[in-house]
Amino acid sequence: MLDLAPPYRLPAAAGVGYKARHFSGLMEDPGPVRWVEIHAENYMGAGGRPLAQLRAIAERMPVSVHGVGLSIGGERPLDRDHLSRLRHLLDWLNPASFSEHLAWSTHDTGFLNDLLPLPYTAATLARVSDHIGEVQDRLGRRMLLENPSTYLAFAESDMDEVTFLSEIARRTGCGLLLDVNNVFVSATNQNWNPRTYIDAFPLEAVGEIHLGGHDEDEDEHGAPLLIDSHGREVVDPVWTLYAHTIARGGPRPTLIEWDTDVPDWPTLRAEAARAAELLSPVEA
Repeated sequence: MLDLAPPYRLPAAAGVGYKARHFSGLMEDPGPVRWVEIHAENYMGAGGRPLAQLRAIAERMPVSVHGVGLSIGGERPLDRDHLSRLRHLLDWLNPASFSEHLAWSTHDTGFLNDLLPLPYTAATLARVSDHIGEVQDRLGRRMLLENPSTYLAFAESDMDEVTFLSEIARRTGCGLLLDVNNVFVSATNQNWNPRTYIDAFPLEAVGEIHLGGHDEDEDEHGAPLLIDSHGREVVDPVWTLYAHTIARGGPRPTLIEWDTDVPDWPTLRAEAARAAELLSPVEA
């Protein structure tokens, strides 16, 4: 079995998804925030204020890069131009971590602005593993793969999500990014136990944890339907599931994701402080 505990360079502390509007607050009063994460596709241009600010932040704290455009699960070959631009970003920034989603967003010659789920089959497992191998070879670094938020299960799936992710990590040597909110969203939407998922998850492979907010709705039958929106604070049941996760697996770098209806810096910093408080007893 491959070693799934590489020396990740992110601290086992609270981080936030970086937004340009928070630059001054982050630089002047970071509070408990020890690292930040950016979306790769926002920083693939040349020069300008965004890159200058990113360089200034990178001089102060570790940066993690989170990709949203590789379409790891897509049926067509990976976009070599996209990989080249990504390699250029990672080479000059030298981030502490790089991650992508278990999802697809390409079909034929088109690109869909969404992260779409996959059936968990042997064929999908082989395709995703091949793509991750290519990404790691082209980028010259190990990546993390994030579990998705899902709303329905595929009838054709012949394994569960934890088994699928565990086997990908075993085959490719990649690490995993555990989004605890995604677990809670998927469990609620599909009526399974999120703690059972966490208890089965290969926590030794986890290099980063994500926490975020979700919106509440109902399906056509009146059952709860949660939407992974990243547009509000983390809810209490997700904090409880997170506490269970780090109690079992130990402290991990933990990111607060807030990508829509972005709050002011003190509000985001307070969310990070809550994660830091939960991490501190585990570290002690």
